[in-house]
Amino acid sequence: MEVILKEEVPKLGTIGDVVKVKPGYARNYLIPRGLAVVADSRNLAALEHQKRVAADQRERKRRKAEALARQLAETRVTIRARAGEEGKLFGSVTNQDIERALQEQGIGVDRRRIVLDEPIKTLGEYQVLVRLPLGVDAQVSVAVVAQES
Repeated sequence: MEVILKEEVPKLGTIGDVVKVKPGYARNYLIPRGLAVVADSRNLAALEHQKRVAADQRERKRRKAEALARQLAETRVTIRARAGEEGKLFGSVTNQDIERALQEQGIGVDRRRIVLDEPIKTLGEYQVLVRLPLGVDAQVSVAVVAQES
């Protein structure tokens, strides 16, 4: 008997897989628990439709992420911080500071997507990686300058 999995079943398959199982396993375990439905023509057509809709949504999200990546590549963020004699900062610049500076320019990026190996502790120009959804990465220019007292 062929069934379409509605949830991931260990050692059988993942969501949307069409698998062949013994009729008793399907009737007594998978279908009653809502883990699968019978793979008839109506359910197969619905599955194909859901796959197309999901692919379209994924493509729209990817295009939106690429547009944001292009916008970030053209963006230069300036962060003012208090610094000592040799360009060392009192404190550091973190991904929260970069998020705040991007929001001031009208670009909304979640701080968890801004990748800093370690906080910025000196004045200068930095290229900061921003990991966007669906594997799209962008670089944003961050300039850390001394704050005038």
